[in-house]
Amino acid sequence: MGLLYTKFYLDFESTEWKQISANPVIFETLEDNTALDIEDTSHNSYKLTFRKGSRIEMLRVVGKFRLTWNDDDIITI
Repeated sequence: MGLLYTKFYLDFESTEWKQISANPVIFETLEDNTALDIEDTSHNSYKLTFRKGSRIEMLRVVGKFRLTWNDDDIITI
């Protein structure tokens, strides 16, 4: 399971992602090669590319957001 903490709320493009749950907040990709650029709490940048049907869960934790996903959903280049 992938895990990152960020201080920034992520914007999910409605053409690439759909929200499938509100509690917890879960987004699902609508197409292959859907990318997210994330800066973690240590200011490291990550570009994650997901397969169609992949899900990412976002949970608000004191002053930051906890992001989790299934590592099998990541496309490695």
